[in-house]
Amino acid sequence: MAEHIFYLLIPRFNMFALSNIMEPVRIANYLSQEDIYKHSFISFDGGEITASNGLSVHCENAPEKLSRTDLVFVLGSWGAEHYINKSVFSWMRLQARNGARFCAVEMGAYLLARAGLLANREATTHWSYLAGFQEQFPEVHVREQLFTTQEPILSCSGATAGIDLILHLMTQDHGEPLASEVSDQILRHTTRGAKEPQRYSHGRSLDSLPREVQKTIEIMEENMSEPLSVPEISQDIGRSQRQLERQFKKTVGCSIVQFYLLLRLQHARVLLISTDLAVREIATAAGFNSLSHFAYAFKKCFERRPSEYRQAWPEQETAPHWPGTLSRFLESLKVENKTS
Repeated sequence: MAEHIFYLLIPRFNMFALSNIMEPVRIANYLSQEDIYKHSFISFDGGEITASNGLSVHCENAPEKLSRTDLVFVLGSWGAEHYINKSVFSWMRLQARNGARFCAVEMGAYLLARAGLLANREATTHWSYLAGFQEQFPEVHVREQLFTTQEPILSCSGATAGIDLILHLMTQDHGEPLASEVSDQILRHTTRGAKEPQRYSHGRSLDSLPREVQKTIEIMEENMSEPLSVPEISQDIGRSQRQLERQFKKTVGCSIVQFYLLLRLQHARVLLISTDLAVREIATAAGFNSLSHFAYAFKKCFERRPSEYRQAWPEQETAPHWPGTLSRFLESLKVENKTS
């Protein structure tokens, strides 16, 4: 019997993430002598659900009862961090009790967490929301990796990680030969494992940086709320402060202090859009002792006050806007350093 895959779509879901999960499944059916997968689009928000790119998908009502062979991908993106629909949560809990499997895709993790299905489980979401997600759901074992495989509740960080996840599941269910042929069809010759990291650092892999610089960035990311001084960091690494600062500036393009500030402001930005914490609490979580200093630094970096940045995609705007790339901020720091 063919496995039935359901795609539960939340308004403003990510079409790119959906396609990367759907297409390997379609190709697996194409390569097989018979359909080994069925699929359905379902929603609790109407018959036509619009993605963040403006395209719509026609959806059916969710079935009353799923079986143990069914797998539900919950796809949410912009706005899913604030999505509340008790009917969805009740339905997911009921189906989980019936033995159906679920996989949260990108911001879909917020829905499974609110339904209580991720408590004391490993889960991931897109790296830009990990800090806010962990703040809201401390009972979840959050992992910054491509996907998690703790059955029967899976999770995927989104985007191209969906390809890696579906090929992983295909290998488990139908063997490596089929998954390999699907990889050939989509020209994906390297399949990444579940625990591989989600991101590169500022357009290049952390692996390309000197080990001392890698370790410096790791230490900063682990100490946001109580920032360490440069002498403390250099002592942890076992290098002189002068040597470390020179190497960091040479390879990254700005000072350790400037980079640390940028990381903390990015951390605050995520908390602003993904939690209900007060601005003062967020300033503290980002390592600022003074609210005025935080507000000044935030506006200088993002050109908006913290209070104006509580929604990543306000309802009245037709499209979301990221507050500038990290590489642009680093370039501006380089220019600032040259002119100062």
